[in-house]
Amino acid sequence: MPEQNVPITIFHMLEKNLGKEIRVILEPSYGFEGTLVAVTDKPAGIWLSDAEAITLRATIAQPIPSVVSREERSEIFLHLDSIQRIEVLHLPARR
Repeated sequence: MPEQNVPITIFHMLEKNLGKEIRVILEPSYGFEGTLVAVTDKPAGIWLSDAEAITLRATIAQPIPSVVSREERSEIFLHLDSIQRIEVLHLPARR
């Protein structure tokens, strides 16, 4: 019998990025940045450590949202139902 390829799920894609810095957008102007430390399937969500709550702002002159404020949050669990977008950050370490 031929081997069947298992389709990649969101959980597989998230697990590949464990230990990396990510930005999670919950609303167009609000989200979190931190290190992805765990992925759970029941409940479906992710755990961030060294997390910061971020506020994003876009203008007509600069339509790509940029971070305008940060607030320390330590560790946080985010349910996948509330997440609009996840970005893997390839930036130098935050200060």
